[in-house]
Amino acid sequence: MFKKILVGNDGSEGAKKALKTAIDLAKKYNAELHSISVEEGVPQYAATIGEVEEFRKEANDYFQKINDDAKEEAKIAGIDLYIKVQAGHEVETIVHYAKEGHFDLLVVGFMGHSKIFGRVWGSTSQNITKLSPCTVIVVK
Repeated sequence: MFKKILVGNDGSEGAKKALKTAIDLAKKYNAELHSISVEEGVPQYAATIGEVEEFRKEANDYFQKINDDAKEEAKIAGIDLYIKVQAGHEVETIVHYAKEGHFDLLVVGFMGHSKIFGRVWGSTSQNITKLSPCTVIVVK
């Protein structure tokens, strides 16, 4: 049913649950599994080049860690995980990547880092669901 699966990974608890689901589905359907992490860009209040470089290093280190962990989890399950880290707006970047990559399924967490209440559906996952070119599973 699914041949190519994309999972959004921002390192949040919701993303970790989405990754587990995506790995299970990739295994079940013998599907190719990809992950996308979106770096939302440097803070607009940065005053010096040093602050911008420090932000970039922290972001790169953060995404390196979460993606290394994700690759290891997939490897343990016998699945190859292809990683993409891209700068941009989360919703726009994920939807565009899903469309360009011709994915059959997009798996995202119910709530990412920007949660307000534990019971309110995250605006990122909600907007991705509305705009996605493929089937979306939102994992709680």
